[in-house]
Amino acid sequence: MTADPETRLRADARRNRDQILAAARAIFAAQGAEVPMEEIARSAGVGVGTLYRRFPDRDALIRAVAVDNFDRVLRDAKAAKDEEPSDWDALIRLLHQSMELQLSIQLAMVSPRALVILRNDPAIKALRDELLVVLGGFVQGAQAEGRLREDVGTGDVAMLFATLLRQMPGKGEEVARIAMRRCIGIMIDGLRAGKTEPLPGRALTGSDLDP
Repeated sequence: MTADPETRLRADARRNRDQILAAARAIFAAQGAEVPMEEIARSAGVGVGTLYRRFPDRDALIRAVAVDNFDRVLRDAKAAKDEEPSDWDALIRLLHQSMELQLSIQLAMVSPRALVILRNDPAIKALRDELLVVLGGFVQGAQAEGRLREDVGTGDVAMLFATLLRQMPGKGEEVARIAMRRCIGIMIDGLRAGKTEPLPGRALTGSDLDP
């Protein structure tokens, strides 16, 4: 038995959309959000007309990629919460998975146009806020476990993610990955509770990150 034409059409449309998002995600992460739409269509294996039927302009594509990426990160964070034995372990797992955060952070940092979209879109704000709630639970739980230093807040950890994920201009992928792993190791050591020097100022909260 074969699928009816309408079902096949919906499946083709869904596949085209997924291919476009995957191509845009990879290209935006590597080159920023101002890459020609034709290049994205070519990488996705679809025609430019197909791309514009799914996403009428660049802003719509940036928004869709950001929503998809934030949703992936949020699902990863919730899975870490459910599957890891402690909040500290969940936080460490999210740090090690932080390459998945790279696109959303870079979109906001590299492209002023994308920054406006990410700041003003209600769906993206809702996902971002939910992710900060989950991250805040990791921070508070890990501190209650005595494994995360007490003078760190959710905003501090979020800013560490952002700093860590800034693109390394002129560096090859292998060097960038080595640097990423080493920086994560240094970051984890700095977050760990123990004999540490007090941090200057006060702990940053999630609300401190609001525009």
